[in-house]
Amino acid sequence: MLYLRLFYEFFKTGLFAIGGGLATLPFLYEISEKTGWFSTQDISNMIAVSESTPGPIGINMSTYVGFHTAYGPYGFAGALLGGIIATLALVIPSLVIIEIISGFLKKFKDSTLVKNVFYSLRPASTALVAAAGLGVAKTALLTDSQLIWAVPDIFSIVNWVALLIGGLLFAAIRFFKFHPIVYIAASAVIGIVLQL
Repeated sequence: MLYLRLFYEFFKTGLFAIGGGLATLPFLYEISEKTGWFSTQDISNMIAVSESTPGPIGINMSTYVGFHTAYGPYGFAGALLGGIIATLALVIPSLVIIEIISGFLKKFKDSTLVKNVFYSLRPASTALVAAAGLGVAKTALLTDSQLIWAVPDIFSIVNWVALLIGGLLFAAIRFFKFHPIVYIAASAVIGIVLQL
């Protein structure tokens, strides 16, 4: 039953997440709320792991969730199957839609209607990526996002260490042209040392 639910949730995510890997984040937050398979803090860890490993972030996160979710009840072998099922479920809608669209595009590639439809998808994908970015920022930079409206002192809920590290990394990226893996590795080391 867990495998069918994994397939359903990630198939739905793959079908509606337009705009790349970060556009899957709002769907992951929804899956987290509905199923309880992982917490919002787990999503931050998924992003860190998915960004640090080769491959598209959306696929890496689906594999991570499938593995993580199935590991408890089914052990390592079941977790591997969970990762495979979640990954395939995320990818299948895109493959089917691309195959269908490519047939139509050959026929209607100069159509104004087709161009307008693709143009109208841009704001939707921009909104999904923006929502994902705000969700990641809230999780990474606030100590407890539930207290944001309850605490009169806004400075007590900001994770100042994470904000400082983010600012320093942003400045380093702007002024030093190192390979991105250097910054990813440095962030991982800093996170481990400071137990973030």
